[in-house]
Amino acid sequence: MKKKSKQKWAWVLTGSGHFFNETIDIIDELSDIDLFVSKAAEEVLVMYKKKGNLPKNINIYKDNTASSVPVGQFYRGIYHTLVMAPTSSNTVAKCVYGISDNLATNVFAQSGKCKVPCIFFPCDTAPELKTFSPKGLVDVFPRKIDLENVEKLKEFEETDVVMSFSELEEQIQERKKCLRKYFS
Repeated sequence: MKKKSKQKWAWVLTGSGHFFNETIDIIDELSDIDLFVSKAAEEVLVMYKKKGNLPKNINIYKDNTASSVPVGQFYRGIYHTLVMAPTSSNTVAKCVYGISDNLATNVFAQSGKCKVPCIFFPCDTAPELKTFSPKGLVDVFPRKIDLENVEKLKEFEETDVVMSFSELEEQIQERKKCLRKYFS
């Protein structure tokens, strides 16, 4: 990791609602963060009534340029960590197969090329799971291909795949401890 005095968190929201409200709570608690919001995530923000309720002290980048212009910031060394959470099966598949055709997948690709460590929380982590939708608890049965893609993602360099929300919280706390030691 390159030592920079004003590095930030980069956080990507995609079209997954899995632990969405809880994820927004974590984002609320962090300082020095840039939020990258995919087109699908904008829809999820509306569904979960979070649109307009994001922290005012963060930069929000939306997926509204063909070449995902904001990803150039990774080359300037301003990010110490990328968090992809929660992440849809569509985004996982694109990341696994190297498809960088939107803001979320471009951020992941460029962070890897710049050796920025990534904490990745996919929504499909078990053959059966329960998740909250805007209308309440639902059962979800991820497809075999979705589970296989999560396993492939675990092989990526600089990428820690967490399989539960509690693991996401733990990884964020561990990273914060590491950063305090490194930057103090």
